Amino acid sequence: QVHVAESGGGLVQAGGSLTLSCVTSASIFSFNALGWYRQAPGKERELVAQITEDGITNYADFVKGRFTFSRDIFKNTAYLQMDSLEPEDTAVYYCHARGAGFHSWGQGTQVTVSL
Repeated sequence: QVHVAESGGGLVQAGGSLTLSCVTSASIFSFNALGWYRQAPGKERELVAQITEDGITNYADFVKGRFTFSRDIFKNTAYLQMDSLEPEDTAVYYCHARGAGFHSWGQGTQVTVSL
């Protein structure tokens, strides 16, 4: 069983920045994909950014140029640097890891962007 755990959410004003962290219980290299999703109240969960096993990072159009997904392979940790935050970015952000025979979700971390 692979576990992931997010941290770093909080309340920030529009235009501000936050950095989310996702610590994994297994080597990042064991994942086929590692990604960040978010779910706003009343909406479905949506992909924010994902890095695949070949190192390619994909971003949702609504965060391109504002969010940056990175990883520290020595710490088994992924990061989501979020800049120029907008009220529409308010959501619970989840880390997701997919590998051979498993899908793992974290408990989520709340990000609230105020005007």
